[in-house]
Amino acid sequence: MSDKVQQIATQCQALFEDLRFNAVKEWKAAAPGRKAIGYMPVYVPREIVHAAGMLPVGILGGGDQLEVIQGDAYYQSYICRIPRSTIELGLTGRLDCLDGMLFPSICDVIRNLSGMWQIMFKDKYVKYFDVPQNFQDGIGGDFYIHEMQLLREDLGKLAGKPVADEALRASIEVYNENRRAIRDLYAYRAAKPWQAPTSEVYLVLRAGMVLPPETHTALVRDYLAAADAVERPKRDNARIVLTGSFCEQPPLGLIKSIEMAGCYIVDDDFMLVLRWLLDDVPTEGDPLENLSKAFLHHSATTASKYEERREEKGQFLLQSAKKAGAEGVIFAAPSFCDPALLERPMLQAVLARYKVPYTAFKYAENTGQMAPIREQAGTFADSIKLWSAA
Repeated sequence: MSDKVQQIATQCQALFEDLRFNAVKEWKAAAPGRKAIGYMPVYVPREIVHAAGMLPVGILGGGDQLEVIQGDAYYQSYICRIPRSTIELGLTGRLDCLDGMLFPSICDVIRNLSGMWQIMFKDKYVKYFDVPQNFQDGIGGDFYIHEMQLLREDLGKLAGKPVADEALRASIEVYNENRRAIRDLYAYRAAKPWQAPTSEVYLVLRAGMVLPPETHTALVRDYLAAADAVERPKRDNARIVLTGSFCEQPPLGLIKSIEMAGCYIVDDDFMLVLRWLLDDVPTEGDPLENLSKAFLHHSATTASKYEERREEKGQFLLQSAKKAGAEGVIFAAPSFCDPALLERPMLQAVLARYKVPYTAFKYAENTGQMAPIREQAGTFADSIKLWSAA
């Protein structure tokens, strides 16, 4: 590993481990009156937050570093861990740097968490951000524009001035550039996964949860250049897609265990807020209409997103695997994640029909025992290498 790659990885690791969000505090302290808005995983239109002059901050739970004590009192045991650890972050003052929270439409648990947040933090701006389940521009599109307009007005009041169309267009271009950089990063990893291991790529992505998008774009570009400047050993690993981790994130140790087991992760669904929109959003015309059409017609498919045409279920995953040159799929979903676990059998049926090898397991963000996962991933990688050709 080069000194530059090591420097970037160390910087991103420090941001990843900082549950006090000091990077956010430093950004706010750099200019009077700055505000930061947190959001839960999957997707929110960060362009609107950015256009309001605020910092969008991704809140992805407490990971395996946080002991959940108070948060366990708020939820039953048979749900995923991310809402409990997020409550723990809030009640222990770790999220005091945030001036508001957005809860995107992921599942019933996150919907309920938004209501609980309103009760627990009455001095903060809180919004459950709903999304359309009808994909016609004149129906679901109009609904989504209305939802974004409400968010725009709310943030304008919080900022003390309206969010202008010009500011929205400028922010759309900022995030277009960020998405381009991340697309380039994913394309590079798919082509040369030994040069850009996912344990590093994941940390670079996580940095985008707390850094301004302009800073993060530069960081991604710097990592790409540094990773390509040093030769790393190429191994005969199995090329796999990791899917199911779109909300509660896997521990970093889980990603490393899969790689150590002989797998190159060439595509994934980590932190879909960064890659939800698949193409550049136009900057001409009505910015909210452009964001709406991008969501309806040019966005990723995931278990938490409604699909009108059920016959296409699994095609997005198949195409992702084909584009990345994957040899198999690993389903890694958080325990008790209803969207991922309910969708899994349907996706597996499609993979079986197209003769794509797969395996599956569950995890929690604080999973401590990686040996079984490593053994399962290793066995899967061996089976691909030994018997797929046959």
